[in-house]
Amino acid sequence: MDPLDALTEIATLLERERSSRYKSKAFRTAADVVATLSADELADTARLRRRPGIGDTTFRVIQEALAGEVPGYLAELRAAAGALRESALRPLLRGDLHCHSDWSDGLTSIELMVDAARRLGHEYLALTDHSPRLTVANGLSAERLERQLAVVAGMSGGGFTLLGGIEVDILDDGALDQEDRLLAAVDVVVASVHSKLRMDARDMTARMVAAVRHPHTDVLGHCTGRLVEGSRGTRPPSQFDADAVFEACAQRGVAVEINSRPERQDPPDELIARALDAGCLFSIDSDAHAPGQLSLIDHGAERAERCGVPAERIVTTWPLPRLRDWLDRER
Repeated sequence: MDPLDALTEIATLLERERSSRYKSKAFRTAADVVATLSADELADTARLRRRPGIGDTTFRVIQEALAGEVPGYLAELRAAAGALRESALRPLLRGDLHCHSDWSDGLTSIELMVDAARRLGHEYLALTDHSPRLTVANGLSAERLERQLAVVAGMSGGGFTLLGGIEVDILDDGALDQEDRLLAAVDVVVASVHSKLRMDARDMTARMVAAVRHPHTDVLGHCTGRLVEGSRGTRPPSQFDADAVFEACAQRGVAVEINSRPERQDPPDELIARALDAGCLFSIDSDAHAPGQLSLIDHGAERAERCGVPAERIVTTWPLPRLRDWLDRER
């Protein structure tokens, strides 16, 4: 087995299971080292072991791969991962409107996110790093977002399009945490609540409705903010008038995100049903913070299918021209 392929697949599987970011990063670092080495340099085990970025575990993986074996650690991860969740809806998904890179709190470069999206067969991916107020996530200032959009502009081709976007924080009064001129310049705006999640239900409703009615909002991200499992612990959902929020979404053509991260499962099934009744559109998104997490959309597809969401109301099943028409709609 090729050592570079083995290291990369291990990193991808660790990312998908939301393992320690340091663990997955160690394998990506080792992969970067291996990518620069010749066959002779890889065969020089004494020097290889001393190279920066190669640790005990990654060295063992490289040696096992060079010996023509599937590395034991990779075999264990493959067995633990099992088959991906299957649904009739998953093959209909053409892209993803919510992911992060190391420009904010993602683990890897934009290039690696794009490579992973291409391997999944995506037609498009929206890069939606965080906005300025989310300093804990290294949110993008106006100047940094402008620089990122220039990078994004050169990363499409060969049947794949990288869309420029932002996951913008919904401020306490419902305003969006970025300059309007930049919200108009990006392709996709995902608006999400990240602070004061325990706000009074009446105030939270007004906050979310105001954000949905903003002329640049396209997707309402992980609407309840809940956490149901995982290393960050659990968190109850925010309280708000879901019918009022979803009515505003339907009126403005804003898609309700079905967040595919297993620790979120947001919205809950009962709120997906209410959004359906309200006539909302939906967007099945990975909210990926690493390349291996882009495949988590199989979780979202399974939930959407189980909840009876029709494919035609899921914007991420649409081909790019139709998606662009929706993003450019009259507000």
